Amino acid sequence: MDKKLQRILSRVQKPARYVGGEYNAVQKDKAAVDTRVALCFPDTYEIGMSNLGLRILYGVLNGMEGVWCERAFTPWGDMEAEMRANGVPLYALESTDPVRDFDIVAFSVGYEMAYTAILTMLDLAGIPLHSAERSSLSPLVIAGGTAMYNAEPIADFIDLACIGEGEEELPELVALYRTAKAEGWDKPRFLREASRIEGIYVPSLYDVSYHDDGTIAAITPKDGAPAQVRKRIIQDMDRAYFPVKSIVPSTEIVHDRVTLEIFRGCIRGCRFCQAGYVYRPVRCRSKDLLVRCGVEACEDSGYQEMTLSSLSTSDYPELVELCDGLDAYCSAHHVNLSLPSLRADNFSMALTERMAKGRKAGLTFAPEAGTQRLRDAINKNLTEEDLMESLERAFSNGWNAVKLYYMLGLPTETDEDIIGIAEMASHVVHCWREHASNKARGVRITVSTSWFVPKPFTAFQWEPQITRAEYERRVKLLREHMTARAVTYNWHDGDTSFLEAVLARGDRRLGQVLETAWRKGAHLDAWQDYFDLGRWLAAFDECGLDPAFYANRERGREEIFPWSVISCGVGDDYLWRERERAYASVTTPDCRTQCSGCGANKLVGGKCHV
Repeated sequence: MDKKLQRILSRVQKPARYVGGEYNAVQKDKAAVDTRVALCFPDTYEIGMSNLGLRILYGVLNGMEGVWCERAFTPWGDMEAEMRANGVPLYALESTDPVRDFDIVAFSVGYEMAYTAILTMLDLAGIPLHSAERSSLSPLVIAGGTAMYNAEPIADFIDLACIGEGEEELPELVALYRTAKAEGWDKPRFLREASRIEGIYVPSLYDVSYHDDGTIAAITPKDGAPAQVRKRIIQDMDRAYFPVKSIVPSTEIVHDRVTLEIFRGCIRGCRFCQAGYVYRPVRCRSKDLLVRCGVEACEDSGYQEMTLSSLSTSDYPELVELCDGLDAYCSAHHVNLSLPSLRADNFSMALTERMAKGRKAGLTFAPEAGTQRLRDAINKNLTEEDLMESLERAFSNGWNAVKLYYMLGLPTETDEDIIGIAEMASHVVHCWREHASNKARGVRITVSTSWFVPKPFTAFQWEPQITRAEYERRVKLLREHMTARAVTYNWHDGDTSFLEAVLARGDRRLGQVLETAWRKGAHLDAWQDYFDLGRWLAAFDECGLDPAFYANRERGREEIFPWSVISCGVGDDYLWRERERAYASVTTPDCRTQCSGCGANKLVGGKCHV
């Protein structure tokens, strides 16, 4: 280890974040590889190492002969200051080599508030921020992840974006890069060839023009770029890579356990949920394969906790059988099996009894809205009776802690819907009093609300976000009606949700705002320790742009979105119909009950795995 780095580590919090050397970290002979990839996560080590996608891509790329993939994370403020003061550039954990020396710098971006951390990492690495300033083929700066379904706010800073799932897409891109490097291509030629790979979006190959009112007039492809970039997906999850042999962190992380991904996609069609649309169609892993992967991952890592991962775990068709298949190993080796992302409408007695065998952590459900009318409008397909029946079973089996998640500011929401949240919480307390098998410990009901953020590729992508003043009024209204003593009410900070709404539906003009805010000190905006909306508002003023134009304005049906070049497989005509059904409070059945014709099944030859 470099002596400068050794001195720095004694002066910062959690130095284990920065030293590498973890069990299962991949080391390769530099002389035996021709392409090096720095897999960068624009957040702290604890967050990045909890990300399953990062673990998957790390394993996939390191499985390629001649390629070495290493990791880099955003340093905490104390470490960033020390690195800058001592001239230590951003480095990769496996080799401690500077990130600027790598062939490809690949960012995994799942959250818009991570954008400033991307600039921090590039600057710490000594890599020019703007794609236009990087004339040579390397380092090639790319980005993937859910946030890249609208990559426009960072279009000036990346060379290309990977849209969709990366297990096949990224190796194809790396293979093309290796060809370009070996044959001496220049960067423009490589980007033109890369744009021909399905799922690759090259922002510089599209010209954007604007109307006088600030809306987009046209997005024009050039140099042979496709008119539309369709997302990539894995067709067969049983053949997809699963990181059985995964890095075991040397310091505690947020999700410090084996994460067993049971399926991708969601059958539900909640109208606010971006993930529910962009990850369609549903593709399941087989039960027997999951049991084998789960056991092998625990054996290799030594973890004593395993969690089943998906957007809606209780929608896995063989969930009880899967749990039974894992039970023998988990019981014999004292491994706790947790099942997050459960739905109240299919929390069956069999599942309740299965969960009762393990540690009784608090249950979490997300009704999202306080009245049936609004739940129908957002297509939650959940009734209060469903919730109470599930809680009755849970309370009678010994549970005494429940978390309930809601959103404020949903389209068509009224004060009656808000007050309905408080009334539902009181009903939950009453349910516990009526059915609890053990009342000695009391009951803990936590109600949490967040501020609705309209996202691309949802039925609500045309909707305005309510104003900050209106959001605060609705929080106050709910607080006044939340009178049950056993209920704790938490609400999400409004500043970050407002900026998230701006960035989520922003165009590439926001790049100048992003850079200006970053230069004013916005570096780790995903953390309240560092986030300051005032910096951003000053940056908007300096750049002559209005954040309300992006967050609080309703879009017209024919307006061209900044992300219109991208296709997630679900078309705008379908999403608009879902919006109209929302205003009529008419539900759409889940995919398992009836195909709604969203179009995503065309990505898998017309057959969704529901």
